[in-house]
Amino acid sequence: MGKLPEPGTPLWTAWLRFTDLHTSLIRASRGRVGGRWGKAGILVLHHVGARTGTLRTAPLLFGRDGESIVIVASQGGSDRNPAWLANLRANPDTVVELPGERTPRPVRARIAEGEERERLWRMMVGLYRSYDSYQRMTTRRIPVVVLEPR
Repeated sequence: MGKLPEPGTPLWTAWLRFTDLHTSLIRASRGRVGGRWGKAGILVLHHVGARTGTLRTAPLLFGRDGESIVIVASQGGSDRNPAWLANLRANPDTVVELPGERTPRPVRARIAEGEERERLWRMMVGLYRSYDSYQRMTTRRIPVVVLEPR
């Protein structure tokens, strides 16, 4: 899989429509349809726009680390972080919808650092091998985000 389309392009608009459809399928089926990608689960992340205050959602691969949920800000190997990462930095208290759960789960987001980041990166690559390819496609260090229960 290559990099995601650039924001503002027709392909980007199509990508956004696809993710909206994916989110709808996950919600309508409580994760039975569209709630997995290989070994990884797919959650729906709620995030509030850092500048706009607009509530947004994004379907993302996730892994579990004890009680915490782990996501990766890969943006498909783009040289830019995904917008949801800036939104979580500005507004770390949020909710996620997990496959099979009826109620959104309240979480607080933080960026993993040091040994924890390396351990969680390896875990997430074990769930989705393309993360390694994405890292090779960009010079930025792809952030790993921990969503802790609150």
